[in-house]
Amino acid sequence: MKMTGGCYCGALRYEITAKPVFKAECYCRACQHIAGGAPQYFMLVPEEAFLFSRGTAKSFTLPDKDNAVTRSFCDICGTHLVTKRPGLEGVIVKVGTLDDPAQFGRPRAAIFVSEKQPFHQISEDLPQFQGLP
Repeated sequence: MKMTGGCYCGALRYEITAKPVFKAECYCRACQHIAGGAPQYFMLVPEEAFLFSRGTAKSFTLPDKDNAVTRSFCDICGTHLVTKRPGLEGVIVKVGTLDDPAQFGRPRAAIFVSEKQPFHQISEDLPQFQGLP
């Protein structure tokens, strides 16, 4: 399996060479900030199966938060592509950055639903977790 993707302006490109380990939608407040209010659709892929094939991403980690995630983005167009969470093996890839987002299929869970907004809609058949599963 191979998937490709990149940022909005094309300065960053990546390749994924393994199936996702986990696919979900996240309703945490940080993801809402990044997505402009919507949940983030993401997939977790093995770290060794993810490679930036063009460009170098900029990264940001909140300095005053325990176990803060590191978000990697394009410093030209601002597209957020991946996240790394301390203690979690793998790379969290944002589905909207795939060349063919249909390869995602559908999420297998909704996480951090305790932080969702009243206007967020979650499919009734999707397992829901208040935080991380």
